[in-house]
Amino acid sequence: MAYIHPMQGESEGATLAPSGFIPLPSGIPPLPSGRKGFSLLSRKEKIYIMKAAVVVANEDVQYQEVEEPKVTKGTVKIKVRYSGICGSDIPRVLNHGVHFYPIVLGHEFSGDVVEVGEGVTKVKVGDRVSGAPLLPCMKCDDCQQGNFSLCKHYSFIGSRQQGSNADYVVVPEQNAVPFDKTVPYEQGAMFEPATVAIHGVFQNDYHGGEYVAILGGGTVGMFTMQWTKIFGSKKVVVFDISDERLALAKRLGAEEVYIVYRRGMEELPARKEEVEHAEEEGIIFKTLNNPVEILGNDEGMVCGMKCVEMELGEPDASGRRSPVEIPGSEYEIEA
Repeated sequence: MAYIHPMQGESEGATLAPSGFIPLPSGIPPLPSGRKGFSLLSRKEKIYIMKAAVVVANEDVQYQEVEEPKVTKGTVKIKVRYSGICGSDIPRVLNHGVHFYPIVLGHEFSGDVVEVGEGVTKVKVGDRVSGAPLLPCMKCDDCQQGNFSLCKHYSFIGSRQQGSNADYVVVPEQNAVPFDKTVPYEQGAMFEPATVAIHGVFQNDYHGGEYVAILGGGTVGMFTMQWTKIFGSKKVVVFDISDERLALAKRLGAEEVYIVYRRGMEELPARKEEVEHAEEEGIIFKTLNNPVEILGNDEGMVCGMKCVEMELGEPDASGRRSPVEIPGSEYEIEA
């Protein structure tokens, strides 16, 4: 699950000046608005600073004071209210997974528009917004056909440029997605993973009235389960190795849940005949790993899954590419 945290609290002071940020003098008094700032004579402008969680090295995240990002033509500045920690952020911090140091991560967020750049017309100061982190080039063939996720020259908020684990983040106007003030900021911050899930549902050509099995009850799995229910699934079953995740799945609407233990465990909640019955009833096993068959052994243990590799096929008349199976790519994963 993505853990949500408000960007607030006291900083212990900057220990490193990130590339692209100016070094900050100590003892900067707050302005009447509550923001800190100082005049930089060499640039003849007022510099504002903010707090941010800065990844300065592998396994080293520091809460620092850094320069606020500035709006430019066509962009908006967002006061971050909530910023999520995505599963993809874990290897970025713990396994040398960033493109450069130092960097501010965060791409699942919500907040309020506090400043707009020249030419911005779709959002205004005071709007409550979420953020779409993908920044396609808008020039390549894939972008011109509307396949923005296939852009090879993209940037990405919180990965290839500074992200939302900070007081403020600046994004292009088209990446700020307004939502109603009746929607809590916590839910608004879940916009991005919710769209990842619905994209997977659409790519699998899902139709209502079917049985659905979700293999893995993480954030995207939970949203996939909820989307298929919204679209009229007959029954949704969630499989996971975590009791806590399965309890959440039940609270979110899953009709049935099964815990899957690794080989050698004594208990057997997920029996082979149950899986066979699910297949007979038409439950589809289509999630992130493209499983085509659940495998069981003679003792009734669920011992793995048979998968195939997928690739994007040729564009259809609308320019959309759907996934197709790669011939000869079948393989098995043991549990």
